[in-house]
Amino acid sequence: MIWTVELAAALDEAPFPANREELIEWAERNGLPSQVIINLEELEELDEGENTIYENIEDIWPDYIQKV
Repeated sequence: MIWTVELAAALDEAPFPANREELIEWAERNGLPSQVIINLEELEELDEGENTIYENIEDIWPDYIQKV
């Protein structure tokens, strides 16, 4: 999984809170770069059948600093 500031910034308008599948669907509908979709697909789920809810991009990439 490779995150850059530019790739993470593509998720600034994502519909948080959301689970991995919701984020992937949103990214595909909005034409985000394929690397963003690949990164989202690589996010680990806690247990099979259990959806992790991401509250913001920092839940995905803790080092990301959003523009204020």
